[in-house]
Amino acid sequence: MEWPTYLDEYEKLITRMSTPRVMIDNAGCYNATRLMIDSARKHGILLEAVQVLTDLNLSIKKAYICSDGRWFMDVFHVTDLNGNKLTDESILGCIEQSLETVHYGRSKCIKGHTALELTGTDRVGLLSEVFAVLSNLSCNVVDAKVWTHNGRIASLIYVKDDDSGSPIEDSQKLDLIGAMLRNVLKGDNDIRSAKTAVSLGVTHTERRLHQLMFADRDYDRKPMIKSCDDYYFPVVLVRNYLEKDYSVVNIQCSDRNKLLFDVVCTLTDMEYVVFHATIDTSGDTASLEFFIRHTDGTPISSEAEKQRVILCLQAAIERRASQGVRLELSAADRKGLLADVMRTFRENGLNVTRAEISTTQDKALNIFYVTDAIGNLADPKIIESVRQKIGLSNLKVNQKLERDEPKMGASGAMLLSLGSMVKRNLYSLGLIKS
Repeated sequence: MEWPTYLDEYEKLITRMSTPRVMIDNAGCYNATRLMIDSARKHGILLEAVQVLTDLNLSIKKAYICSDGRWFMDVFHVTDLNGNKLTDESILGCIEQSLETVHYGRSKCIKGHTALELTGTDRVGLLSEVFAVLSNLSCNVVDAKVWTHNGRIASLIYVKDDDSGSPIEDSQKLDLIGAMLRNVLKGDNDIRSAKTAVSLGVTHTERRLHQLMFADRDYDRKPMIKSCDDYYFPVVLVRNYLEKDYSVVNIQCSDRNKLLFDVVCTLTDMEYVVFHATIDTSGDTASLEFFIRHTDGTPISSEAEKQRVILCLQAAIERRASQGVRLELSAADRKGLLADVMRTFRENGLNVTRAEISTTQDKALNIFYVTDAIGNLADPKIIESVRQKIGLSNLKVNQKLERDEPKMGASGAMLLSLGSMVKRNLYSLGLIKS
């Protein structure tokens, strides 16, 4: 590495210490690629590393995390989304280069567009009204993510001006967009909590969605409609290990993509620091254990705080749980396309529980998860009717749902398993004697 001439030896040393070192091992594990990262410790660096891996569409099968003292060290066992080891040298090089920049912060957001943030009460047809307003105001939606949970909705929508193709910067137009969207979100029942905002879009999109729902307190709200995934419920335990001034968080749930990101994102935004962690997946089940403290170095101090952590982590895991039938839209982009599709859903009684909307080279590539009006799986005949109206070749059904079905029988068995895991990992980390 060539150093700029103006750096003295001390500055070179600081740069070396603050730049993460990455090692990639494809021989040490028969079914995954092992990534080892070590660097100087700072708050949030674990989230940045996990964020890089999830943004590269890698699945984290196991992880061991240690950041006591001033040093941070992680070991991740990763595969591609099909469960294969990573062998392409160009991909491995990209991973290494990306992980070496985590200390400087990364943000997967959509640049060059205006970002609209929306939160409010979910209801059938709400998104149809939202996108109809944007279409009428000559706003072209180029990217969007929509989450619903416990009867609440949060969305981050990136738009540009339909005529100029530029970000919308006119303050009067932005005020009009905000006012009209707030009226839509309020409906008849959400006078106080419906919110809209225009942001710079500098925060990672999915992290921002977690923040919006957390601020909306979706974790302590009751769902307003029945969910077709009512059986889904992650088990979270929190206990204090006072001898070492740690709080220990155990999670057992079904494994899925981006699970670790959702959990670490929530702990980081709640101002907790992860000092040690063990993540293990077996089949479709994931077991996660975290040794945490507040940023001031103290453990969780009250029963009320424990319950809040439990509720927030359960909500973080549930938000991304896919409910309903997955519909994939691939069509040439045009003005009003999204509004027309959403109107068709609404007219046929379909409720969108989650959406991922993107535009690539004038082609719309959208994913929708839909249920009926009360949250049950939609009638296949209605789905087929909707497909015929939108275009059978444009709208397809993907039967592979990302449900998180617990594979264990009773919650008591899970609690017993978690208790054993606490003791085992305390011992392996050197925090207790055998």
